[in-house]
Amino acid sequence: MLDESLLDDPEALARADRHGLLHGAAEAGARVRTASRYAHEAGLAELRPDGRPRALLVAGPGPVASCAADLLGAFSNGAVPVTLLDATGPSAAPAVLRWALPGWAGPLDLLLIVTPDGTEPGLSTLVEQAYRRGCTVVAVSPAKAPLAETVGQSRGMAVPVAEAPYELAEHTVQPAAPGTLWALLTPLLILTDRLGLSHAPPDALQALADRLDQVAERCGPAVALYTNPAKTLAAELADALPLLWSESPVAGAAARHFATTLAALAGRPALAAGLPEALTTHGTLLTGALAGAGSPDDFFRDRVEEPQGEMRARVVLLREGAPAGTSAATAARDLAYAHDTALSELEPLEGSSPVEAAAELIATTDFAAVYLTLTASE
Repeated sequence: MLDESLLDDPEALARADRHGLLHGAAEAGARVRTASRYAHEAGLAELRPDGRPRALLVAGPGPVASCAADLLGAFSNGAVPVTLLDATGPSAAPAVLRWALPGWAGPLDLLLIVTPDGTEPGLSTLVEQAYRRGCTVVAVSPAKAPLAETVGQSRGMAVPVAEAPYELAEHTVQPAAPGTLWALLTPLLILTDRLGLSHAPPDALQALADRLDQVAERCGPAVALYTNPAKTLAAELADALPLLWSESPVAGAAARHFATTLAALAGRPALAAGLPEALTTHGTLLTGALAGAGSPDDFFRDRVEEPQGEMRARVVLLREGAPAGTSAATAARDLAYAHDTALSELEPLEGSSPVEAAAELIATTDFAAVYLTLTASE
């Protein structure tokens, strides 16, 4: 049971933040700017590609690679297929993970590797396999890591990752640490912009960094709960099973990333599904043992004084923008209200580009996941 008073105690949150998660979330915009500079220095912005690749293959450890593949697919609007290469191995330890190219991969395909570590032998082996197949390779990793050296020897392009500030590096050890995604994704946005697969010129990247800064200002630990969208969401999800329903590929990527981050950071389950399929796939959860989460006044009840109850479903509706014309969001609200299921909604500022919308949705939910993590550990 969450004690909401902790959310309005910045000092208590700082004591609980032993891994620098709040700092990582707040630094996301700065890491976009640094990553953009590193990518330009590596020559990404000067590329003159001869046509588009047949497919984008994405590989890397942890949830960042999965979200990067999701977002690249959403930003490219299906112009080319984007395939995430799943890792295999006897454990989750990066040192024993392995990746393999699909049988059809060859000279027409582009392999993108993202890792904040760069010491994974499986990724170096993947680069060597790609070289034998004739695939072009671009990797974002620490500059002096073994992976960067292997990529250079294989005639690929290695882009240094924008690491966390020196004073935070020793604390940012979680695989889903906020800020890491944007440090690894930004060079890929520049590359896909050069390939004509996304729209990420310098002014769009500046807008991305600015939006991340704005979210950090609205969602930071010094901002009171009732005016802080991330703290509000954390309080709403404190004793709930989040059903993350999304509308549009960008919102879907944000929802899946939120589910992964909740599990990786806070150790909390969540289910993500796109609309309108979510109405069927999750509909039974609104009528079974998890049903009946609350009323319109659910947020304002005293969660500290009341006895701990069973976990109830709560719908979190994520949208890329305001519904235009017929929208499954209306049916989603109607279904939730019909079964007395509490509902939260997240939507970026009106007029946001797809990249800005993704930034706002992901950054807000990252902060919410961090608050749930810190209040559970305090």
